Amino acid sequence: MRRADGETLLLWTLPVVAAIWLAAFLLFPGFVSPMSPTMSAEEVAAFYRDPENLPRIRYSMILFNWFAVGLIPILALLVLQIRRMAHRTPIFSYALIACAAGGPTVFLMANLFWLTAAFRPTRDPQMTLLFNDLAWMTFSSQVGFLIAQSVILALAIHLDRQERPVFARWVAHFNLVVAALLLPAAFAGAALTGPFAWDGLLTFWVRNIAIGLWIVVMAVVLRRAIERQRAEDEAVAA
Repeated sequence: MRRADGETLLLWTLPVVAAIWLAAFLLFPGFVSPMSPTMSAEEVAAFYRDPENLPRIRYSMILFNWFAVGLIPILALLVLQIRRMAHRTPIFSYALIACAAGGPTVFLMANLFWLTAAFRPTRDPQMTLLFNDLAWMTFSSQVGFLIAQSVILALAIHLDRQERPVFARWVAHFNLVVAALLLPAAFAGAALTGPFAWDGLLTFWVRNIAIGLWIVVMAVVLRRAIERQRAEDEAVAA
């Protein structure tokens, strides 16, 4: 029972993570209307020097930092659920642990570059442009860990041979759809305009909505799995 209670405690961190993500998204002026990759160095520098934008950038990045850290509990819960599946080998849980280390780190790096760009807004515009490019490119194009964790989770669910599997098969299909929606963002470094640019439909809007939807859906199915496990533990204890 203590293990189930710990899982429930971690599960309830997810609404907090969602609130932080939404707050950071709305607070950062470069998200509500995404910055364009075609902006010149002078335009980017002016964006960071704007007295209205500067504090919002800094505080939104502080919030975004906690969002990245807040992803760890849901990934840890998923690893634990994979360990409960009927597999011949624990390789899927090990692979997901690796993704759990990489995914939040990517968000943290993007956050660091944005914060660095805003830390000294009076520096050479070319330097500000460089940090801004690094932030957006890291945030937008580095989706490999996110795709891998969805594919690994889908495979683990499909290969769960229990009579009553931990997750329903539709959860595996959902994860494959999410992986497919994230894939176009990997090409953000090859486009300055259009749907593949970091401010484009596929790379920015579809990608971010897919990530948000993944967090919500996986939180729901995790809650059901944890509650079922708790009921089974109580039945055994009785």
